[in-house]
Amino acid sequence: MKRAQLKNQWAQGNKADVLIFIFCLLPFALLIAASVASGQVPGPLARDDGRVRGHPKAPITLIEYSDFTCGFCYKFFQETWPRLRAKYIETGKVRFLYRDFPRAFQGPGLDAAVAARCAGDQGRYWHMHDQLFVGDRRLGPADLRRHAETIGLDLPMFSKCLQEARHAEAIFRDREEGVSLGFVGTPGFVLLRTEGVGQQRPIVIPGALPFEVFQEQIDRLLKASMPKGKG
Repeated sequence: MKRAQLKNQWAQGNKADVLIFIFCLLPFALLIAASVASGQVPGPLARDDGRVRGHPKAPITLIEYSDFTCGFCYKFFQETWPRLRAKYIETGKVRFLYRDFPRAFQGPGLDAAVAARCAGDQGRYWHMHDQLFVGDRRLGPADLRRHAETIGLDLPMFSKCLQEARHAEAIFRDREEGVSLGFVGTPGFVLLRTEGVGQQRPIVIPGALPFEVFQEQIDRLLKASMPKGKG
């Protein structure tokens, strides 16, 4: 079955198709688990580079490796993210970090990632991030400038940053980090306790899986992070 067919069926919400989607991802998940178990995990995995949502000292960290042109990333943002945000991010239990993983080395995915970081230079990273996912999904140069105007950016400053591709090197560092974890597509997620990074094996969630998958793993980590005698 082709990826496009899986995507269409997933969008219809059919439970059988969800099982097919998960089944197709199992070999990929096992591959990632093997790389993590062998110690191939980047050191500064949970670093704070300013693109953080939630309380900075939340006990659990969720990292997303994503591409603004990715249909499954869009699905996560529309369906799973609002529930995660309400239940875990806004309640101080989880902090959310975003990492760029453009699937191509040039084109709209990279341009959109640069645009979001250029917006970040003006203190509006998340405004642009959300706009790129909730807008009309058009990501050409003129569209990116239109999105910048919508969120109130200084357009000459934004256009100069975009034209210079000022943040491309940092974007590809994010991508290399995701590759080192075993990701070959988007989205990909990593869950880990905020404290003791480097002394634990992160939990890898490969794909826009249902909210319940995230919930189960987050709750398990939250329980494990509680001081003994509590909870």
